[in-house]
Amino acid sequence: MDKEIIQWLRTLIQHNNVKAFYNCELWQHKRREALKRDNNECQKCKAKGLYSAADCVHHKQHVKKHPELALDLENLISLCNSCHDEEHPEKLRRNKSKHKFINKERW
Repeated sequence: MDKEIIQWLRTLIQHNNVKAFYNCELWQHKRREALKRDNNECQKCKAKGLYSAADCVHHKQHVKKHPELALDLENLISLCNSCHDEEHPEKLRRNKSKHKFINKERW
C-alpha cells in the first residue's frame, strides 16, 4: 500500500475519524473486490456448511492496529452481520451499556 495512504490512515486514526476511510473510494473498491472474491457469501457460515449472504467485509487484522493492511485483500473476509458482530464483541458490550436502567423502576 502507498506510504501516503498509510500516513493518511494513521492521521485519521489519531483523530478518531476512521469512518472517513470507510467512506473513501479506495475502501469501497477493495470492499467490492473482496465480496466478489468470496461470491458475496459469509465465509464463517460457509466454513460451517451454512449459507448466509455477506453484508460486510471484515479486517482480520484491525485497521487501528495495522493500517498498512487496510487495503490488503488477504486481510479481508466477507461476513454476514451476525458473524461480524461475533468478531467485535466489544461493540456489542458498548451498545448494551447504552440501555442500562438508571433506577430500579424499568417502565
